[in-house]
Amino acid sequence: MFRTLKMYFDFANKVNRKKLLTAMLLGVLKAMFAMIKIPAIATIIQGILEENMSPATIWTSFGIMCISIAGQVIVGLKTTMLQTEAGYNTCSGKRIEIAEHLRYLPMGFFNANSLGRITNITTNTMEQLADVATLVVMITTQGLVTTAVIFVFLAVFDIRIALILLAGILVFSFFNTMMQSATRPAAPRVAKAGETLVSAVIEYIQGIAEVKNYNLTEKTARKLEDAIKEKQAADTKMEFTVIPYMFLQGLATKLTGVLMCIVSVYFYLTGSMPLLYAIIMTISSFMIYESLDMMGGFSALMRNVNIIVDKANEVLDIPPMDIDGADIVSDSMDIELRDISFAYEDKKIIDGVSVKIPANTTTAIVGPSGGGKTTLTNLMARFWDVGSGEVLLGGRNVKDYSFDCLMKNFSFVFQRVYLFEDTIANNIRFGEPDAPMEKVIAAAKKARCHDFIMSLPDGYDTIIGEGGASLSGGEKQRISIARAIMKDAPIIILDEATANVDPENEAELTKAIEELTRNKTIIMIAHRLKTVRHADQIVVVADGKIVQKGTHEELVNEPGIYKDFVSERQEAVSWKIA
Repeated sequence: MFRTLKMYFDFANKVNRKKLLTAMLLGVLKAMFAMIKIPAIATIIQGILEENMSPATIWTSFGIMCISIAGQVIVGLKTTMLQTEAGYNTCSGKRIEIAEHLRYLPMGFFNANSLGRITNITTNTMEQLADVATLVVMITTQGLVTTAVIFVFLAVFDIRIALILLAGILVFSFFNTMMQSATRPAAPRVAKAGETLVSAVIEYIQGIAEVKNYNLTEKTARKLEDAIKEKQAADTKMEFTVIPYMFLQGLATKLTGVLMCIVSVYFYLTGSMPLLYAIIMTISSFMIYESLDMMGGFSALMRNVNIIVDKANEVLDIPPMDIDGADIVSDSMDIELRDISFAYEDKKIIDGVSVKIPANTTTAIVGPSGGGKTTLTNLMARFWDVGSGEVLLGGRNVKDYSFDCLMKNFSFVFQRVYLFEDTIANNIRFGEPDAPMEKVIAAAKKARCHDFIMSLPDGYDTIIGEGGASLSGGEKQRISIARAIMKDAPIIILDEATANVDPENEAELTKAIEELTRNKTIIMIAHRLKTVRHADQIVVVADGKIVQKGTHEELVNEPGIYKDFVSERQEAVSWKIA
């Protein structure tokens, strides 16, 4: 238990840790206010026993009771406020910390397998941190503090009864430690089941159109149902593991209170304890029962604190890329790859690639699917670090740049565009949140999307669905280009930007790309002949290597992948229905 409490306090930042410690100190004060009820009761009992009850005695007891209740309410309110602030601030702070950490992880970390894990941690896990973990920690620590105060109080009056309480606390702690140890092996299964369930839900929702299209609703629903059942089974097993220890904890708590009462009465009957003290000890036994029972009921949830902290730290402990470079302003935007290689896990993706891309030129990267084209552009922008070799920008290794400084030099237009559930204006000004509306409109006009935006009900204030679900592919691409125009980076990477666009949108999209790429260094991945034929150089990539390099005129006259590529495209264009 104490290990878990320490883990949680270490997890919180300095400000929130101070609030939690202040709440604990106030908990001591609250326990002391609770304890002064006993002198009030003792005053009344003493007056009854001595048969000299007077109005002064009654008013004195009443005054002590009022102080006790008022003190508990005021201190309890302040304690609750501190706990709440610390819990929710820790939750929001860790979400931001995780988000910042994710920015600098290699892109290879972000795959289908990690999506459910990341989503589960940043949503469910952090929500439990705010709603459950802080409450559990503070109630448990409050129970410990109250018990300690009662122990000191009893030790002052009668050390024998205090030792009985100490023995009961030790037995309670023994069963609690056994419970924590018993639940530890089951915790990974519970965590894994939660991640799998979130992944299954995301996959089911995102792929619902394909599921219905191929009539796989039953099969896909079964996969989701299996994930739900596994989560149910994991949680149920965890609870069944806890129940016996909860019973033993409760039994130890009850027996401690009962034993304190019985022994107090015995000491009174044998003449070794005054009647007033015996009554005080009996009252204290009920208070200690309430304190230990409250602590025991929530201590079973301490395992959640372990899981929450461990899962958040798993992400935060993943080594980020070295991002502490310098804020370099380069005079040249030349890019050079020097004998670079890259492997993802055990699979080699790029193998000994060298190429120069002069500033203000257009380089087209073509080749078979899976050959390493996209990986090559990701290495240029340092989404991943190369395994060997160097990537140079302006004659400097990209690792010499701070990551944020490096990113200022690149804009991307991907085949799959992601737009956020926000206004169109905010999606365009995504990289420059404070940009004036005039600049947003100017970028939209250059990207050829102003007219269709103005045709929408709320114009630039129209809220688009998550991922841009309410827009067509061409419309999303043009908004993405407007976003890139706003950034005005000197290097533009186009990854199949026009691959899935219908002919009606293609003309507008081509004009938008022309506006974006004017006087820029352009690196494009494309399969369309008319897109690549006017490039200053064409790089053919296959199996992670550059197998051909040159202009269209040079490559079309030599045997190889590019010539085959051109022949296939020309044959496809000339094909017609007889």
